[in-house]
This record gives sequence, C-alpha cells and structure tokens, in this order.
Amino acid sequence: MDSAASDQSIIALDGWLQTPAGIYVRAWEQACLDNLTADIFGYNALQIGMPQLDALAANRMPRKWLADTRVRPPAADGTPARQVAVTLDYAELPFASQSLDLVVLPHVLEFAAEPHQVLREVERVLIPEGQLIICGFNPTSLWGARQALGRVTGSPFLPREGEFISMPRMKDWLKLLNMGASQSYLGCYAPACRTEKWLHRSAFMDNAGARWWPYLGAVYIVQAIKRVKGMHLIGPAWTKKTAQAPTGVPVTNKRREQQDG
Repeated sequence: MDSAASDQSIIALDGWLQTPAGIYVRAWEQACLDNLTADIFGYNALQIGMPQLDALAANRMPRKWLADTRVRPPAADGTPARQVAVTLDYAELPFASQSLDLVVLPHVLEFAAEPHQVLREVERVLIPEGQLIICGFNPTSLWGARQALGRVTGSPFLPREGEFISMPRMKDWLKLLNMGASQSYLGCYAPACRTEKWLHRSAFMDNAGARWWPYLGAVYIVQAIKRVKGMHLIGPAWTKKTAQAPTGVPVTNKRREQQDG
C-alpha cells in the first residue's frame, strides 16, 4: 500500500466513523481510553491519527498533542474537526528519540502503508518505560466474518482498504520491539448492523459477550510498555579478605608459664 492509497483508506475510515456502527465503536473506545489514560503520568503525550476520537481527554499530562497526516474538514453535520497540532508521515515521526511518555495509535496500523515502520518509529520516540496504546479491529469476531464475506460479495462492512491485524499478532510485533503488552481489552459484541435501530436492539450482547465469548469483540485495545534491558558493568572481581582466626597459644608455652608461676 503506497502513501496515496493510505490516504484514500484513511478517508474511507473517516466516512465509516460517521455511520451508526462507527459511532458505536467510538463510544466504546472513548470510555475505555478515558479509563486507561487517566492514571498514566509524565510530561508529553501524543495521539496519532483519528481526530474523531479524543484519546487523551482524561489524561493529565501538561503537554498533549494531536498529530495527523493532514488537517481534517468539518464533519458532515457541521461539527468542526479537532485542531491538528502536527502534520506528519506516520512512518517518520518528527520527534526526538526518547522524548514522549505516551503514544496512542487509534486504528492507524491497519490503514498505514508500513505498519512495522510506524511501530519502530513509535518505539524510538518513547522514553524507557513509556507507554503505547493501540486500537484495532478484531478479525476474529462477527464483524471480521462479515468483512471476509463482504470482500467476496463486494459489499464489505468495514472499509475495504484496511488490513486488519489480530491481537495475538499485534502482541508478537510488540514483543519483537521489546514492548511488552501489559493489558488488553475487547468490546463491541453486537452483530455487524448498519442501522442504529438494530444496534440498539443488540445492546444486550455487550454484557453477554464480555462474559461468554470475550475474545470475539469487534474491537480491541492493547496497552504496552517499552522495556529497556538493564546494563551490567563488567569489572574486576574484588574478593573480600577473609578474617583470620586468632592464633592460639601453643600448649608448650602454657606449660612453661605454669611452671614459672
């Protein structure tokens, strides 16, 4: 996927996020992200992509930015888009190495031309023990099955351009970059419905799904921490001198002392 195709896929996602299903996903992700980011502390936090979601709304860091590939126009209902502080290429982040405490990637990797390079760049700009939060569509779900069928019939439920990544695969990618997944969440268990009416009727499945089939949620969120292996200095092996036991008085000397009075 080249950069032009990536831009087209992002535009397709923008349109889908305004549908009832997109609003349903955004509501769940916003609530989950608010809960996750509220207790992450530091100085610099960055959200990359998807300005329709305020991933850092509950975070209390003094410096928070929204970065994207371009400035977005107002929504179809006239709602102004959030202000983009930095325009960038997802694969080349204009930040110094080890300068950010938190990075959030909401549905960026699925529509990026080079998802591995995006992750490498995020790992570079995070400080040691910095945190990364990723939102993605789960291909192992009712929505994933509907999407696979839609590709065959020509009517996909989600944007056709997305290359959806399973959560175990995502964790493997993070592990290769020494980023350990600390927490993961799945949600949105309703079937792939296009109308608000049927999504509302299927609302009971969110509670049932979280209990009975938790790994089949349509959307997942993974939280990871950048691990840096400790350094061990190799130096001379200093040995402690063992304390010598006091030398005893020879028996012959004791006898002479006794004889001498």
